Amino acid sequence: MGIDETSIEESVPVLDPRVIVALDYASKKQALEFVAEVSPEVCKLKIGKELFTRTGPTLIDILVSKGFDVFLDLKYHDIPNTVKRAVYAAGQLGVWMLNVHALGGYSMLLAAREGIDMIGTHRPYLIAVTLLTSQSQEDLDQLGVDQEVPEFIDRLADLAISAGLDGLVCSAQETATLRHRLGKTAILVTPGIRPAGTAAHDQQRTMTPEQAVASGSSYLVIGRPITQHANPAEALSVINKSILD
Repeated sequence: MGIDETSIEESVPVLDPRVIVALDYASKKQALEFVAEVSPEVCKLKIGKELFTRTGPTLIDILVSKGFDVFLDLKYHDIPNTVKRAVYAAGQLGVWMLNVHALGGYSMLLAAREGIDMIGTHRPYLIAVTLLTSQSQEDLDQLGVDQEVPEFIDRLADLAISAGLDGLVCSAQETATLRHRLGKTAILVTPGIRPAGTAAHDQQRTMTPEQAVASGSSYLVIGRPITQHANPAEALSVINKSILD
């Protein structure tokens, strides 16, 4: 599931399949019921904080054994040495991708890169979260950040890429600018994707799958519009078709 570090520029972004389904379930049983309806050819899978806290590495082992690429979305953000060791431990689970939070700063990002490099040739992709898609300009103002959202995201993106990370988690609304800024090789993973006609829920900066792909997204993280659909496999199929047409 890892990559050869010498071939990153040639292999990024890998775009098949492009949908990463967020397994935002409360139990392993629910997650596996969904997984039984899909295959590694139609989606990748994301495990976040709740599911990982409930199941630990066990679920990752099961999904990897079934051939799925797993994105471990824990957004590590701590002192550099702690993040380095956590990233190294996560990378040994056989995941395809994992992430840290760019707000941890340059030293932490460098340490994360060192941790992932300790895995060796078949390391996972390492990306950084810029600003959560649930956050808005009002949130930055409340935090005392004296910058507009696009400017702040550019600053965090530059930190992550200069520290040697493979890409970013970002809103699709920033993807076009970041793609132009960072070039073809950066992986841009975009949550907050909502097919036309579906609820935004707690996301503030959203786009449809078609818009996100057109803007330069490498992968689309989609949760509730698929997992809470009456027929999740059908919902996934419709989305895949919409971004291939």
